[in-house]
Amino acid sequence: MDLDTPITEIKGVGKTTADRFKKLGIKKAQDALFYFPFRYDDLSETTSIKQLQPNSEVNIIGHIELIQNKKSRAKRINITEALISDDTGEIKIIWFNQPFITKNLKTGDKISLSGKTKHNLGELILSSPTYEKINSPGQKLIHTQGIIPHYHSTEKLTQKQIRFLVKKILPLAQGMPDWLPPDIKKKLELMDFSPALQELHFPSSPENLREARRRLAFNELFLLQLKAQLIRKETKKAGAVPVDFLQQETQKFISDLPFSPTYAQKRSAWEIIKDLEQKTPMARLLEGDVGSGKTLVAAIAMLNTGLNPDFKQSVLMVPTEILAEQHFNSLSELFQNWPLKIGLLTKDKKRINFSRSDWDEKKTKKDKINFITSECQIIIGTHSLIQENISFSNLVLAIIDEQHRFGVEQRKALARKSGDKKTSPHLLSMTATPIPRTLALGLFGDLDISIIDQLPSQRKPVITKVVPEEKRKDAYDFVKKQIAEGRQVFVICPLIDPSDNLGVKSSKEEYEKLQQTIFPDKKIGILHGKMKAREKEEIMKNFLNKNYDILVATSVVEVGVDVPNASIMIIEGADRFGLAQLHQFRGRVGRGAHQSYCFLFTDSDSATTQERLQALEKNTDGFALAKIDLEFRGSGEIYGTVQKGFPELKIATLWDYQLMKQAQKEAMKLIQTDPELENHPWLKRKTQKDIDKIHLE
Repeated sequence: MDLDTPITEIKGVGKTTADRFKKLGIKKAQDALFYFPFRYDDLSETTSIKQLQPNSEVNIIGHIELIQNKKSRAKRINITEALISDDTGEIKIIWFNQPFITKNLKTGDKISLSGKTKHNLGELILSSPTYEKINSPGQKLIHTQGIIPHYHSTEKLTQKQIRFLVKKILPLAQGMPDWLPPDIKKKLELMDFSPALQELHFPSSPENLREARRRLAFNELFLLQLKAQLIRKETKKAGAVPVDFLQQETQKFISDLPFSPTYAQKRSAWEIIKDLEQKTPMARLLEGDVGSGKTLVAAIAMLNTGLNPDFKQSVLMVPTEILAEQHFNSLSELFQNWPLKIGLLTKDKKRINFSRSDWDEKKTKKDKINFITSECQIIIGTHSLIQENISFSNLVLAIIDEQHRFGVEQRKALARKSGDKKTSPHLLSMTATPIPRTLALGLFGDLDISIIDQLPSQRKPVITKVVPEEKRKDAYDFVKKQIAEGRQVFVICPLIDPSDNLGVKSSKEEYEKLQQTIFPDKKIGILHGKMKAREKEEIMKNFLNKNYDILVATSVVEVGVDVPNASIMIIEGADRFGLAQLHQFRGRVGRGAHQSYCFLFTDSDSATTQERLQALEKNTDGFALAKIDLEFRGSGEIYGTVQKGFPELKIATLWDYQLMKQAQKEAMKLIQTDPELENHPWLKRKTQKDIDKIHLE
């Protein structure tokens, strides 16, 4: 067996099991080696039966005194009962619907069991514990003793099966090459790669697990920082067209606004303006909470670019067509008194904000595209802007809204469309995802950071309430009054389809309940991720145009268009979402002149859940909520792992700031001392699996 061996050739892994492993992306031995646990149970201490307490996770070792199968008459469930004893006492064990256990275990067998103790009819029992038969002294147990790894799984694939496969393959890690430079390992006191890999899967102690995780997390962050610093180095090599700061025009634009920008908006705008004056391309991330006014800051940059002499262009790229159209309308209104030509360019829409007699006479889409990209100073669109057949006359500033939706390659593709091979456009990325500044500086090593940490004074905070089940009817009555006054409502559900296993609400069943029972006289729409892009756009447009009173949706609305008339956000199964994500949902309302409300529904009576949701009641600051979420849920669950633009981290988390700083420092030093490094094949890797292969080379 070697790392390329298909798992179907590994003894003990049948075809059916192998097919289940494939759903996890595990096809070869090396895939299993780099499929890491996400949590651990510490069962290092064995407890004697006499010392057992109820509601405790325990490991016990004993002999089987009795084992038998019987059937529950009431529910027709197979029950396996066993009596286990050690030198101090005995305890009853129960398994449900696992009659095969009596074939594996016999009276007299010595076994190790791990599980949770509980009372049953006044008797202390172990219910459905994990077990291992002990066949010889000193036998290494991997399911019930020590620090037990838990892996993300799939239907009908058990933790035992995953651990069995990993244990079989783990010897292949011995002697694997360690690509990290020895001086870095020595300086930072990092564990060698091979033992780190083994300790991460089956730790021999909490201390070794901590050091193994630190070593493999550094690997990820070091490669991430090497790429980021090389991008920054490459960017600095390129030239850019400087944009002169037009002080009088900017002051007039701001004074004509119907409100006064916040200090944070002015500070961020000034940082961007100073970057635009340089002859090297700006590479900046503008981060601001939902509703903080990032678009206005971007508009100031576009105003200065568009009014500069020699016809300079800006593009604003957004994730969806409907959002592009909304930006086009709002910027057209914002710049109505300025001599700026604005174009909208998406797959289905080509529009301009000025009169042109021959515009409607354009025969083809290509004619209209060429007109917009050559005549307009400001162009707004979707990813259509980076298609091969689109080029610009003199693209000087590229702005990407919701930058986590666009990967590095898409950002680079846009940056190559300046119209001049000698220069690159200035790049401004924007995100509403709350990342603390210190973390953002490490995470996006190729970008400078500006943060808008204030909300505009005219924006009313959204009133947030956790609604217990007994108050649900009161909440619905309030919603009816709001709809009667002309307002609209979002209803968010964790799932698309019903799921008995999870016991949480789905958008489809909630839509049917609201339409048939709660609001039968209201117009209700439904939106979820399985719909085609065109269908989703159409539904959002109908909601924006007030064709629906209520929109039932999944998390697809987390980042979306402004619906100023929507004043209520209802979140079903709120305990299923992180605080940062709930805050993003809440940011979909409160965008108009009306007071807005966010109702959090949950049937969980967990004290932790209640405390976490009450934090959302009390806090409107996304950065503060992200930190609170870290304390409650851990870093891996806060931002998720599927958002483009965020690194695919398997071991490190977005909160390993000290480790990230060390990785950044060592990466910068290595790049300075090794001029050939940028051509290394390692750094051309795009996916996490590609990065895993570095260890094999």
